[in-house]
Amino acid sequence: MRAPDTDLPIILSGITAKAGAVTILDNITQTIAAGPPTVLIGPNGAGKTTLLRVIMGLVAPDAGSVSWGSHNDPSQVRRAIVFQRPVMLRRSAAANIAYALGAAGVPRAQQPQRIADLLALVGLNGLSARPARRLSGGEQQRLALARALARDPAVLLLDETTASLDPAATKSIEDIIRAVAQRGVKVVMSTHDLGQARRLGGDVMLMHRGRVIEHGPAADFFAQPKTEQARQFIAGELLV
Repeated sequence: MRAPDTDLPIILSGITAKAGAVTILDNITQTIAAGPPTVLIGPNGAGKTTLLRVIMGLVAPDAGSVSWGSHNDPSQVRRAIVFQRPVMLRRSAAANIAYALGAAGVPRAQQPQRIADLLALVGLNGLSARPARRLSGGEQQRLALARALARDPAVLLLDETTASLDPAATKSIEDIIRAVAQRGVKVVMSTHDLGQARRLGGDVMLMHRGRVIEHGPAADFFAQPKTEQARQFIAGELLV
């Protein structure tokens, strides 16, 4: 798992997305480079989920474009997304991953070893035969990560994957994110947890009302925010 130079950076050019008369994303132009995770933060309704869906190709913007390194066809880019509430198939944990491997075109003979490797990566190797829907919330999120990684993505998009989890489950997910990032996969994730943004972020993108208010290295963002909105958000004040 590694993001080749040809897949990055992700260049967002004038991205605008609307729902009826409501503007969800407002002329976003940003570059998401290779390296540690890019973390999207901001209040509810800021546009974080929609931006991830646009990057994934699930939502077509009303204006603007997304380009990927030297690729002319974004469909050639290996990318995967995990949502806050992933849907589990009515089968075992191992069979959930097998389904994802089959969809990714992995030969059946290679699947048992890939399944074992992915279950080990997410700490579920002892639960391979358990029905996925009987796993805990944290275990289901880890299984969802394993399914996403079955696609061997260059870019992994995560939408509030720890929002409803307890601290222990959150730590398990964060450990997986670190391991994946260290393997060279570019992680782009949204979170409401500023502590998590500090722990995981290589760079931070603050969004508000569909716009990017500030984007820069995480250490600089938290130590010396450049905008009043960023200072307010870091201080726990409401952005209105």
